[in-house]
Amino acid sequence: MRELTVPYPGGSLRFGRRTLVMGVLNVTPDSFSDGGRHFDARRAIAAGQAMGDADILDIGGESTRPGAAPVSIEEEIRRVVPVIRALRKRFVSIDTSKPEVAEAAIAAGARMINDVTALADPRMARIAARAKVLVILMHMQGTPRTMQKRPRYRNVVKEVLAFLRQRVDAAVRAGIDRRRLLIDPGIGFGKTLAHNLEILRRVGEFRVLRLPLVLGTSRKAFIGKITGRTAGERRDGTAATVALGIAKGADIVRVHDVKEMADVARVADAICRT
Repeated sequence: MRELTVPYPGGSLRFGRRTLVMGVLNVTPDSFSDGGRHFDARRAIAAGQAMGDADILDIGGESTRPGAAPVSIEEEIRRVVPVIRALRKRFVSIDTSKPEVAEAAIAAGARMINDVTALADPRMARIAARAKVLVILMHMQGTPRTMQKRPRYRNVVKEVLAFLRQRVDAAVRAGIDRRRLLIDPGIGFGKTLAHNLEILRRVGEFRVLRLPLVLGTSRKAFIGKITGRTAGERRDGTAATVALGIAKGADIVRVHDVKEMADVARVADAICRT
């Protein structure tokens, strides 16, 4: 995409010059990929500090893996707020669909909301508009508990694109500056292996919305179905999706293996953006 500078309270984020790396930091006991390794504020803070190559730290206190059990508002806030406060000098995103959690996270220093429900709760849009933070709108068919129960589409790219277009329009009507919106096709969220591969083949088509494109493929189950690897062994498969995603126009890659994927992004950028 063309170079774009997006303001937020206290600074700005630049897109287009290079791919930005978003490091995943799960403060949960049941994450699909890290098995609760950071389910402790001190360990989570240390892990975030170690992600020196990350442009964005995406902090979440509730797992969105298939079949994940919900977490109370109070518990989610208890998990994420101390970590955000400690890391607030970095650019921090809060991964939540709960308005109360987003509000507490913004007060603690978060400057982006990553909402897997794409602002389904109107209160979330009002909070984002008032705080002038960036917002990632993601597509998901169903809920985390149901999304992998026989997901169906007639044309997955066309339907996901139509959904994202509608959510962008709704966000703007709610008062969010369009410049602060990002889109994510939601790889692995209510999609089969075939759906995920089709989206990745055609991910460049999402650029028609002229918004920064986020791609989250890291360690996901579809890579395991192709390679036979467990979640912790999918780094190389993830690297393939990151490189190809960048070649097709991804602006942010959301990853667990930050150092390694930052190198992948640098090489891919040198090839594709020069």
